[in-house]
Amino acid sequence: MLSAGRLACRALRKAKPASAVPRLSEARRTFATTARRSLQLEEGEEDTDTPARTTFQYHTVEDLQGLHPEQILAQGAHAGGTMRHFTVNFGPQHPAAHGVLRMILELNGEEILRADPHVGLLHRGTEKLIEYKTYTQALPYFDRLDYVSMMTNELCYSLAVEKLLNIQVPARAQWIRTLFGEITRILNHLMAVLSHVMDVGGLTPFLWGFEEREKLMEFYERVSGARLHAAYVRPGGVAFDLPHGLLEDIFKWATQYSTRVDEIEEVVTANRIWKQRTVGVGVVPAKTALNYSFSGVMLRGSGIPWDLRRVAPYDAYDQVEFDVPVGQNGDCYDRYLCRVQEMRESLRIISQCLNKMPEGVYKVDDYKLSPPPRASMKESMEALIHHFKLFSEGYSVPPGETYSAIEAPKGEMGVYLVSDGTNRPYRCSIRAPGFAHLAGADFMMRHHMLADAVAIIGTMDLVFGEVDR
Repeated sequence: MLSAGRLACRALRKAKPASAVPRLSEARRTFATTARRSLQLEEGEEDTDTPARTTFQYHTVEDLQGLHPEQILAQGAHAGGTMRHFTVNFGPQHPAAHGVLRMILELNGEEILRADPHVGLLHRGTEKLIEYKTYTQALPYFDRLDYVSMMTNELCYSLAVEKLLNIQVPARAQWIRTLFGEITRILNHLMAVLSHVMDVGGLTPFLWGFEEREKLMEFYERVSGARLHAAYVRPGGVAFDLPHGLLEDIFKWATQYSTRVDEIEEVVTANRIWKQRTVGVGVVPAKTALNYSFSGVMLRGSGIPWDLRRVAPYDAYDQVEFDVPVGQNGDCYDRYLCRVQEMRESLRIISQCLNKMPEGVYKVDDYKLSPPPRASMKESMEALIHHFKLFSEGYSVPPGETYSAIEAPKGEMGVYLVSDGTNRPYRCSIRAPGFAHLAGADFMMRHHMLADAVAIIGTMDLVFGEVDR
């Protein structure tokens, strides 16, 4: 008695098309030819059909014990055979690529001989899109560049527009910008340091850091209404005044955050595995860092004390005291120490901002540049007209060009802005620090092991929103 499955298989065999028979015989002929060629090779004949390639004769462990190491290595050196380097695609799906980085690595075993980064997978044409928007509408594009430190991008663009307009921002707005600039720096360095630690195997500090980042995101949300893309820093000041009780909550957070940094350092800084993975890895001499146009921590880690907050201060940075941490050896470990110390210096600046925060207006008192209060729009026709014109047509900027640069958490971020006198930028060129840092990846990775590539990418603190733009 046959089962239903066997009956079905028997029916399928009977229904098999005639074209399947030649395929089976062809496969048998191919197998027979391959077997015949293998027999010829075993009898000593030369294989002329297949190209010369590197092949290794198989040995057992007992056979290799009696051989010299040079004899073992020479097994691959057959006549006409060559040893080729490996080519490995690192990313863009790799979890340690920090985005959509595609890097082609040429390897000799595990040693990196060449690293070729490929960019452009996150290119969105930001600079061209800005040319078709008003100066107000162009602002949210900057939030999408470095989406880990958002408000500093907005600040760089706002400073460039304010230079062209030749306006002075109120003192309260300057201090608010400085305060949230340092909150943003801590946001960025928490992500940079702890994701770097996670890349080399340490998960616990990463979870601690995200608990602190959540508190900072709450400050973002309370002041602007958005956790990520705030659009808070605008030409002429800031969008809204600080809500009631925010400064007290920032003070409470700042008093306990230094102990959390101590906990992170206790776990990471003296950790033997962490030091083995970062000390002497990715060394960049000071002269090379300057030649590659490095900036920020990538430059200060090589021993050059260059910080735009100190060299060319903006907003209220000329009224606060802070130190500029620098490294000595220019390796991944020094850059880690610089970022940790910069978080402590940011706490000093935040404390001074809380103590010196002045009263007054938070944006320029010009309804052609900043919208009027909603209460006045219900009573004044002029205020309603200003509001309508500002958000429909925008404001015109006098003809000219300017370059504005700030000390963003990742390095020097610059905006080159050209105005032709209309309500839209004629040209907006963005200088992203990560682009220059990624250009030095080949130099930093050469003659390191494949596992060191992860540590070097982590120390560059890359975000591909700004690299690809």
